[in-house]
Parts: sequence; C-alpha cells; structure tokens
Amino acid sequence: MRSFNGRDILSLKEFGREEYFRIFEVSDRLAPFARDRQNTDLLAHKTLVTAFYQPSTRTRLAHEAAMHRLGGHVLGFSDAKMTRAGDFYQESIKDTVRMLEFYGDALVMRHFQQGAPHEAARWASIPVINAGDGWGEHPTQVLTDLYTILKEKGRLDGLKFLLIGDMRMRTMHSISYAMTQFDIDAFYVSPPEMSLTDEFKGEITALNLNFREIEHVEEAIGEVDVIYMEPVVQPDYTKSRDERSGDVGMTPANYKVTKDLLRKAKQDAIILHSLPRMDELPMDVDDTRHARYWIEAYNGVVVRMALLALILGAME
Repeated sequence: MRSFNGRDILSLKEFGREEYFRIFEVSDRLAPFARDRQNTDLLAHKTLVTAFYQPSTRTRLAHEAAMHRLGGHVLGFSDAKMTRAGDFYQESIKDTVRMLEFYGDALVMRHFQQGAPHEAARWASIPVINAGDGWGEHPTQVLTDLYTILKEKGRLDGLKFLLIGDMRMRTMHSISYAMTQFDIDAFYVSPPEMSLTDEFKGEITALNLNFREIEHVEEAIGEVDVIYMEPVVQPDYTKSRDERSGDVGMTPANYKVTKDLLRKAKQDAIILHSLPRMDELPMDVDDTRHARYWIEAYNGVVVRMALLALILGAME
C-alpha cells in the first residue's frame, strides 16, 4: 500500500481496497474527538488552505472542522468572486496555487471546472484534496459514504446498492469507482438524459463492477441494502453559481423515495444523501429507521480528520 504522507486525494479511480480500510481504521481512532467535541494537538503546527470556487456547506465546513479538531489552523476563501482568482483578472489555477502553497501545508479545492484540482496538484508542492470538480469526482464525500455504510452495516462486501439520481454527478462517479473494490451489486436509476454514459459504463465494466441499469426504483428497492440518492432537479455543476431562474420543476415520482415507497424496502435498508436535497427525499423520511444522512454528515468530519492526519504525516 502506498503511503498517504504528502499524497494528493484527487480521484478514487486508482484507490486500492486496502487504502479504503486504512482510512477507515484511522477514522475509528480519531472518531472519539469528534464524538466528544474535543480537540487534539495532532496537527497543532499545520495550516489548511481552502479554495472554494463553488458554494459549499458540508464539504467546506467539514474540512475546516476536521482541521480544528486536530488542533490545526484554517484560512482560505469560500467565494472566488471576492478574490483576484475570480474577479476581473480571472487568475489562472497555476498562478493562484503557486501563491496559496506558501500559506499552508495542504490545499482543499472545489471548482466548477472538471480537472481543476488535478491542475492545481501539478503546480502545488503541498497535498491537494479534491472537494468536488464540476461533473468529475468527489472523493472525500464517497469515503464518508462508505465509512458510514461500514459502521451501519458492519461490512461493505456482499451488499446491494440502489443508486438514484443524475449519473453525471461527481458523487456518482466516485461511488462507482469505489464499488469496484468490493463485492457490491449496483442498480442505477436515472432519467434517460442523465444516465451513465457509454464511456463511463465501459470504465466500470472494465473494473468488474457488477451493475444493472433499471427503469423503476420499485424493481430493486425490495432487495437492496443501501439506497444512495442525488437530485435530478439541480443546477449545472460546471457553473460557479446556480444560474437558473423561475420554476425549476419537481422531481418525477420514479426518482423520489417516500415513506410509502419505503414500505417495500428491506427492514434494515439505509438511505444516504450527500445533501442538499430538493423534493426527491421528503422530510417525513427523516424520522424513519432508514435515514442515515445526518450521521453521514457527522462522519464527514471524522473521515476528513483521518485524511488530513494521514496526508500531513501525523499518522502513517
């Protein structure tokens, strides 16, 4: 297994099975600090730089909370329009990163351009973490998802996943790559215009993922262990802001999970959703035994604590 020390976290495509479990092992060791709302001094002399060119609630604050829990420091921006990187000058990734690397020990970047964090990593002498790049990937979110599933179900192998939503989403790409490292059967449900591309299906087929595309949620909901959701009504992730106006429409019934539909689910099936949600996941589902998206958000701090500790050399 490769060392995580000094390593970029850009994609899950090349992640090996043992690397997932190493992150989860360190997550378990650090979880008590998050659970008990305590800080450690593990990264007391380190600084995290956040560069968010797209809006974020959970991803940005989870990284920042993780760094604070580890005793480190945080600086950065959450709106590129308020910096020279995003105003009239539209400073290049290269120029921005060559400056930011002087201000901290690791860089977390979210960007509306697919591949922007990879470009940043070309020029940075510090580790770069991809916090979501356009329609590309969202590796830290999916590490959080898998850790949540592992804690809730006790295993990853032998599970069946139902993935509902827009398959162009970066989370859907990362979760698909991740599933190839485990004995997981996947069912995909999406509107035709948001389905898996032929190119991506070729990739996950070559990686031996056992999957099927189905037309209706009801075809699989009774046999799956994990229901993994994203909206189908959402902004264009290649933009820095949501530029839609007027009525954006409602989610068709086939891409929603309701309390009534959950009567057909397995008793111990769990629902994950990275949030924010539209109407695809009604709020009355929150009170069911299936909802796990709140603990998923909490685990986002724990997993990012583990990643930061590993890539900054505090854990090996």
